[in-house]
Amino acid sequence: AQVTAIRGARHSVGDRLIRVAPPHQILDPDAGPLIAVRLNIVSRKTLGGLQTNLDGQVLGMDGQPVPGLYAAGEASGFGGGGVHGYRSLEGTFLGGCLFSGRQAGRALAKK
Repeated sequence: AQVTAIRGARHSVGDRLIRVAPPHQILDPDAGPLIAVRLNIVSRKTLGGLQTNLDGQVLGMDGQPVPGLYAAGEASGFGGGGVHGYRSLEGTFLGGCLFSGRQAGRALAKK
């Protein structure tokens, strides 16, 4: 499927206009030397986080609250997914972060 998608993309006008080298075998000696590029990967959304109850208490492997451990915002799963689901956009997490922080703060204030 990936090879089919690549071949299809090579026929698009945009791909033909911006391509700087024609398609070729990767080890073709006439295509020039191979160039290494070092990348630093950054994950902006994990669609996960620590499992918490409605008071922001972090739940252990047994599903019970871990005494004294609370999480809010991205640490509690609002860095992706959350109230907006898997199609959430960057910048839409503020509401979930504020809500989870408020809940955790209220629970801590009761202690």
